[in-house]
Amino acid sequence: MIILKKSIPRRTVLRGIGATLALPFLDAMSPAFQDSAARPAMKFGVVYVPNGIVREKWTPIGEGSDFRLGPIMQPLSPFREHLFIPGGLEQKTANAQPGEALAPHSRSSSAFLTGVHPKATEGDDLRAGISVDQIAAQQIGKHSRLASLEMSLDTPDPAGACEPLYACTYMNTLCWRSPTTPLPMENQPRAIFERLFGDSESTDPAERLARIREQRSLLDAMTEEVGSFKQRLGPADGAKLAEYLDAIRDVERRIQIAETDPAPDLPDLHRPSGIPSSFEAYAKLMFDLQVLAYQTGLTRVVTFMMAHERSVRSYAEIGVPESHHPLSHHKGDPKVIEKVERINTFHVRLFAYLLERMRATPDGDGTLLDHTVLLYGSALNDGNLHTTDNLPILTAGGNLGSKGGRYMRYPSGTPMTNLYLTILDKLGAPVEQFGDSTGRLKLLPVA
Repeated sequence: MIILKKSIPRRTVLRGIGATLALPFLDAMSPAFQDSAARPAMKFGVVYVPNGIVREKWTPIGEGSDFRLGPIMQPLSPFREHLFIPGGLEQKTANAQPGEALAPHSRSSSAFLTGVHPKATEGDDLRAGISVDQIAAQQIGKHSRLASLEMSLDTPDPAGACEPLYACTYMNTLCWRSPTTPLPMENQPRAIFERLFGDSESTDPAERLARIREQRSLLDAMTEEVGSFKQRLGPADGAKLAEYLDAIRDVERRIQIAETDPAPDLPDLHRPSGIPSSFEAYAKLMFDLQVLAYQTGLTRVVTFMMAHERSVRSYAEIGVPESHHPLSHHKGDPKVIEKVERINTFHVRLFAYLLERMRATPDGDGTLLDHTVLLYGSALNDGNLHTTDNLPILTAGGNLGSKGGRYMRYPSGTPMTNLYLTILDKLGAPVEQFGDSTGRLKLLPVA
């Protein structure tokens, strides 16, 4: 490390034509004459999968630190010491109240991050509760350019009702800024890229749009400034910046390829431009955008839906051409259950890709994975019966004050929102009550 009399401001950006380039945490951004391994702020992410998970293939065998991952979670084996798997948590607020229509997907989706029973309505008088990601964003996101980022791999369902007496909005998003303000989930990589690296101070996007149409790189537009800045850095920071710039160029190149690649012959005639035809490539591109967002500090809170509830996406690329939601109603058929398990495992494998990318990205005194709490799971236990007890969830990364690599079974009836209180404590954004919470989860102390 080179000790400077003045440190480079943490929020330094490089500017080019119609674009801004935020920078990752560099040693030179530490206060002058202090240890460069300053601990960066904690981050929070949610990765959501729909239609439940085959629970018996998810549940670990054993308990505490002496457990074996179930078949569906096997792709997470390299990250075992980063996992905290709480069993027995419930989401009672998603259950139907007396006289309510059957709408399990709408209620479970809207209650998942809010812990609040949503109002039954097909109109615009929506009501649920503020979601835990937005509670976090109010505190840890207030110093970022974007308080939070909401992403999805699905296009929103149309306006109106998707289940009896429940508007489609309840399934189109997990995020609620207030009890009456749901947040849209963005599914276009280009839109997210531009939100992260576009010039938010410009009211005229013509220059940026012209560059996009010419297929010019964001980095090409600021070559001179990037080169000048690199000369001010030491070798370690120079290597870190080069790796970061390569990642940006790779993401931008993949977006450009997706935008020029003709859409495959699929029944979905409204496939948005700029989305890779392969689901795996699409998911990895969106995960890489999340890593860049965390790495630069542009946001510290990301919520990501692999798909929304009742998703009918098919997965021919893994040998499952049938639609996901109908398969989840397997009626106990072993052949159908095997296909659902294959989908569940595929989703977990993609999540493992995110964990690997974050573990490989330096962040202060550790890695992005060390300084992030990631929540993964589904709002339904059994997609066939729509049960909301013993939810299939886990956290990865920051270990919530407990030693990592643990499966802990909690008493039946423990609210999912108790986990959220514990997560908010870890993030430095504590609250006394959230949704239907009854207290914080009891965790084993760090060994």
